[in-house]
Amino acid sequence: MSPRTIGATLLGAALAGPAVAASPIRSITATTTYHRAQIDGVGLFYREAGPKDAPTIVLLHGFPSSSRGYTMLTPLLATHYHVVAPDFPGFGQSDMPSPSVYGYTFDHLAETINALLEQLKIARYTLYLFDYGAPVGYRIAQAHPERVHALIVQNGNAYKEGLGPKWAKIAEFWADPKRHPEIVSAFLSYEATKQRHLAGTSHPEAYDPDDWNDEFSHLARPGQREIQAALLYDYRTNVAAYSDWQAWLRKHKPPTLVVWGANDPSFVAAGATAYRADLPDAEIHLLDAGHFALDEKNDEIARLILDFMARNPDHTMDTRR
Repeated sequence: MSPRTIGATLLGAALAGPAVAASPIRSITATTTYHRAQIDGVGLFYREAGPKDAPTIVLLHGFPSSSRGYTMLTPLLATHYHVVAPDFPGFGQSDMPSPSVYGYTFDHLAETINALLEQLKIARYTLYLFDYGAPVGYRIAQAHPERVHALIVQNGNAYKEGLGPKWAKIAEFWADPKRHPEIVSAFLSYEATKQRHLAGTSHPEAYDPDDWNDEFSHLARPGQREIQAALLYDYRTNVAAYSDWQAWLRKHKPPTLVVWGANDPSFVAAGATAYRADLPDAEIHLLDAGHFALDEKNDEIARLILDFMARNPDHTMDTRR
């Protein structure tokens, strides 16, 4: 067992408080493995950890990151749960086909990730919704509500109240994308990539500069501007879908944990508390952190997730064993 695995195992055990103890540790290790799958001709990369007969948590990443953003969270959850974290097409280690070959819309991303879960024969899961992962996850949930056990929402917006001031400028791009190429340039700039991590934090020392440097290197690859401009333009469809997602929440009322970096200038704290309107029983925690809350609150978020999951077991799993 590697030192990293040992450390993750020990920390996972240390995080287990009284409520977590009700959910027995399913694995004595937290080793992550790395895989590729072919979905409609697109190579998808995903990380996997934990016992496959345990309840599954699907970690959906944001912009401009990838499943790498869950490197520290995954082993803490995997001592209790089966964890799958895919990279969307155009992100991370997944293929990035040209927009002329693969349509970069959130509908299409959701179809691709849903097809991956079906290929992996994962028919029941908790969805972790962060940033771009929220519109992907909500589309999957709408298509297959019977497969969703619970939601964990981390700065994953579903309410207009949650849109920070910068979205007014982005709306100008939605209205006339050809007239506003400068908005795409600013969106993909080095400074914007850096500030997505640092804005709103009082603990910049908790953030690894490799994260935004690697993300910017990815965004600078040939073809990325076209891919990300297409997704930024399509993001308008997410705002238009908010009322549908809210109706889905009211109808299905999945157990929901909201852990939100309250100092996020992009998806502001009002987006977290707005969930109470449709999910009065949602558990909401506003954390002293920015958009990438895991960068500085990883252990706290892991503890909240383990406690939440232990108090909300998926009883359908009992009939499948």
